[in-house]
Amino acid sequence: MNERRVSPWLRAYAIAAYAYIYLPILVLMIFSFNSQKLNVRWEGFTLQWYDTLFKDQAVLEATRNTLLIAAISTLAATIIGTLAALALQRYRFPGYIFAESFLYIPVIIPEVVMGIALLALFSTLRARLGLTTITLAHIAFMIPFVTLVVRARLHGFDKSIEEAAMDLGANEVVTFWRVTLPTILPGVLSGALLAFTLSLDDYVITYFTAGPGSTTLPLRVFSMVRHAVTPEVNALSTLWVLTVFVLLGIGQILQRRGTQK
Repeated sequence: MNERRVSPWLRAYAIAAYAYIYLPILVLMIFSFNSQKLNVRWEGFTLQWYDTLFKDQAVLEATRNTLLIAAISTLAATIIGTLAALALQRYRFPGYIFAESFLYIPVIIPEVVMGIALLALFSTLRARLGLTTITLAHIAFMIPFVTLVVRARLHGFDKSIEEAAMDLGANEVVTFWRVTLPTILPGVLSGALLAFTLSLDDYVITYFTAGPGSTTLPLRVFSMVRHAVTPEVNALSTLWVLTVFVLLGIGQILQRRGTQK
């Protein structure tokens, strides 16, 4: 088939759209190597701010908290979200319509509303705000994202391979671990990476559910920006943006491989 010729206007529009999105991030990355502390104009190249960043104990502690919360909440949300996707895709039970509709609520409503709701819940339960409440809050808003991604993968799932496995003597548990899960694994991993990325970047819900000694990296960055946007802030933001881009890239690769298979 002959390739369709791309309109130069469409190409220019695409370039302008990507420049509008990523040019500010590129400027931020460039100024993270600026030797001027005021960060007003380019003065010279330096790695001083990255060295300062790695010696900042508050930043290191916030990074540790963020990675710990993201790892635990991603594991829990992936397990629950995968099981929920399987249930919604395969079964029709009483209250199915409500369960499917409620799944979209955490995705649609503003984060500030969910943050206030979770704070009210923890206050009612008289739970002490800290890493535990942040982790529970992240699990709550991450489950729908994992469920939607895994369910999209299940739409193209061929149930005949499960039936073939059972005809050969495998029970339901063996069939799930050796047939179903490997088949939908790209979708599960994509959902897990999406959840992990959302947890790393979350500020609003974390702000409402955090307590003393539970500062995460997004909270730390915001507190640093209140005073001034220094090259140290740019360096920290650069590392975080690169981490998120790498994770999203891995998720896209896994998603495409799963689709091709």
